[in-house]
Amino acid sequence: MTDLVFPSWFFDRDDPSSDDRFYAPPRLVTHIDEGAIAAVGALYAELGIDGAAPRPTTVLDLMSSWISHFQVPPARLTVLGMNRAELAANTAATERIVQDLNRDPVLPLPDGVFDAAVCCVSIDYLVQPTEVLAEVARVLKPGAPVVLTFSNRCFPTKAVHGWLSLDDAGRCGVVAEYLRRAGGFTEPRAELRTPAPQDQGGSYRGDPLYAVTALRAE
Repeated sequence: MTDLVFPSWFFDRDDPSSDDRFYAPPRLVTHIDEGAIAAVGALYAELGIDGAAPRPTTVLDLMSSWISHFQVPPARLTVLGMNRAELAANTAATERIVQDLNRDPVLPLPDGVFDAAVCCVSIDYLVQPTEVLAEVARVLKPGAPVVLTFSNRCFPTKAVHGWLSLDDAGRCGVVAEYLRRAGGFTEPRAELRTPAPQDQGGSYRGDPLYAVTALRAE
C-alpha cells in the first residue's frame, strides 16, 4: 500500500472543534469489551513489554486514559492523554502528560528513551498521524516495538472521515501506511488478535481487536 493516496478530506472530522472541549468531562469507562481488553494485555505480554518481562521496561502509552490494559504494569509507564483526571486515576502510570496531539504532535520527551510505545483504540482520532508516529520513532530505542491496537468502535464525530469510510481490513492497511510514512520503523505487521467476528449463527460476537506493530529501525 505504499502508493496509497489520502484524499483531501481524509483527515477531516464531523466535529472539528478543539478536542480539549470534547474530552473535558472525565470518562472512566472502557471503550472495548472484556475479550478485546484481554487481547491487548496478552499482546503486550507476548511482546515482552509489560512488568512480567525479564528486565524492567519503560513504556509510553499515547492517547491514554485511566487504564492501560497491561496484565502486569511495566516498571515505568508514561501516559499521555487529554484528560488530567483520567490520567490521575491510572494507577499503573509513573509519569503523566496532558497534551492534545492534534494541536501539537511534538512529544515533550528526549530521544531514544522508551522500550516500547503503545496506543490503544485511539489512532482513528489523529489528524496528523504520520507526524505523531515520527515522534514516536524518535523517542523509542532501536529495536523497540510500537503497538497500535483498535476495534470497530469510536466516537464518530471525532474520528477522521477516512477512518469511517473504511472496513477493518482497510483500517489495518491505513495504520500500516501511517507507520511507513512516518519513517524509522521496520515493515508493519497487521493481525486480528481476537476470534474472527461470526455471522448470526456463530459463537463469537465480541469486539474485534486488531493490532498493527512495527519495530524502531536499528
